[in-house]
Amino acid sequence: MHDGFTGPLPAGARQLWQRWQDGRPTVTNLWAPYDRELRHQWSGAALAHHRGGRPDRRPGRTYHLDGRHVTDVEGFYCAVGEAVNGPGGYFGWNLDALVDCLRGRWGAATPFRLVWHDADVARQYLLPGHDQRHPRAVPLNHLLAALRQRGVTVELR
Repeated sequence: MHDGFTGPLPAGARQLWQRWQDGRPTVTNLWAPYDRELRHQWSGAALAHHRGGRPDRRPGRTYHLDGRHVTDVEGFYCAVGEAVNGPGGYFGWNLDALVDCLRGRWGAATPFRLVWHDADVARQYLLPGHDQRHPRAVPLNHLLAALRQRGVTVELR
C-alpha cells in the first residue's frame, strides 16, 4: 500500500495512504497538520498518483506557493507540488527530485516565477543548522539557490 517505500511505515501512514486510495485531494494543505515523516509520506503518495504524460505548462508562468505551513523542508515539497500541480500535486520530495522536476516533464517548464506567500514562516524554520539531526533537512538558502540556478525567479512575500 506504500508504493516505493521499504521498511516500517510511520504511525498514521496507512490512514494517509488510504486517504489517497479513496481519491486525489481536491483542496490544498491537507498535508499541513502532519508531522515531518507523514509530510514525506504525503509527497510519496503525490508522486505515486502523479498524472504523468501531460506536457508542461509553458515557460514564463507564475505559480503561487502558500507558505503558511512550510515549517520544514517536507512542507516545502508539499506546498511547491500544490503550487505547480494543484491539490495533492507533486514537484519533488527531496532536493534531487526537485531538480529533476525543474528539468521538465513534471508540470512546469522553466523559466517561471514562483511567488512564495508567507515566506517569513520558512525564514523562521528553514535555517542552516536548525534541524541537522534530520537527514532530509535543507535550509531555505539551499532551496532558493537550487530554484534560481534552474531558471526560477523566486519572489518572497
